[in-house]
Amino acid sequence: MCSLSGSPYPRQSGETRSMGNIKARAQVPLHKGMTVSAALAEILRHNFDDMMQWEAKARSWDDIEGVHQMRVTSRRMRAALSSFRSAVPKEVSRHWSEELGWVASQLGRARDLDVFIAEGLASMQEKLPLPGADKLLTLAEQHRSDAYEVVRALLDSDRYAEIKLDFPQWAESAAWEQADLSEKQRIQLDMDIAKYARKRLDRSERRVLEAGTDLDKNDTRQMHQLRIQCKKLRYAAEFFSTITPGLDVYIRQLKELQDLLGVLNDVSIMSDLLTDLLAGGQSDPDVMRYSGGLVGWRMRQFYELLDGFENRWQAFVLAKHPWRHSAHGHGQHRR
Repeated sequence: MCSLSGSPYPRQSGETRSMGNIKARAQVPLHKGMTVSAALAEILRHNFDDMMQWEAKARSWDDIEGVHQMRVTSRRMRAALSSFRSAVPKEVSRHWSEELGWVASQLGRARDLDVFIAEGLASMQEKLPLPGADKLLTLAEQHRSDAYEVVRALLDSDRYAEIKLDFPQWAESAAWEQADLSEKQRIQLDMDIAKYARKRLDRSERRVLEAGTDLDKNDTRQMHQLRIQCKKLRYAAEFFSTITPGLDVYIRQLKELQDLLGVLNDVSIMSDLLTDLLAGGQSDPDVMRYSGGLVGWRMRQFYELLDGFENRWQAFVLAKHPWRHSAHGHGQHRR
């Protein structure tokens, strides 16, 4: 009863909305005059160091931010490799993109269950006065224990140890400069990062606008594609915030749209997670009934959120472009 095969959002495996009360992440210390190559090395170093700071806490759910922050930083590093692809082609960075993707995938199940327990179930205790909540919580905690075994196996693996040893060396030495690159790619690597950032932000924003223009908000595939493009633009904007005055305001506008899309994605994540939890012969009627109630409540939230989509989209469309202001030295442009 809890499977939503036609759920209102295609699930991205291991993806959940971040929870509140998190200390703001330190900005990457880029500066104008830095080359693209040096900026990429700094972004990767900064995020790798950040990931290492959370490693010990990721071993248990005593502080669920451990797994969350490790997963976020591994995905941010993959996003950086993608954002700099015109200078460092996919074939040069593919190995590390795949390794970082593997790290994120091993953390995804634990993160999904952390959020389901701490946010999904906890937030529904008073809203859904049905029997079965305690039994479902016990079931979820059993699955989370298994998921954290996977996390600890990751952290203790030889493959992860090699990543910790070799990836920082690859990044800090800017090893991509020794690859077989085209002349155009080498020119890109030597470009001032401020100029590159403007081009990258323009390109990423254009893809968001293409995904969202004339969008049918009831079309799950279209909403899914918009969410992906918003996520890529958000990462790029955060990478370049220290060299683009005013970009923090633009990021807040984008975040409001992205948060809504993220909540919509949670509907599908909860549906998939409950389907998995109830697999294997689970037949307790209270648990089944409560699970169905959870999905029904989330579906109601989904349709309520859709009513606010247009306002958030228009706010984003009308947001100012600080990177264009810094490039042209006069008033900020609007679409």
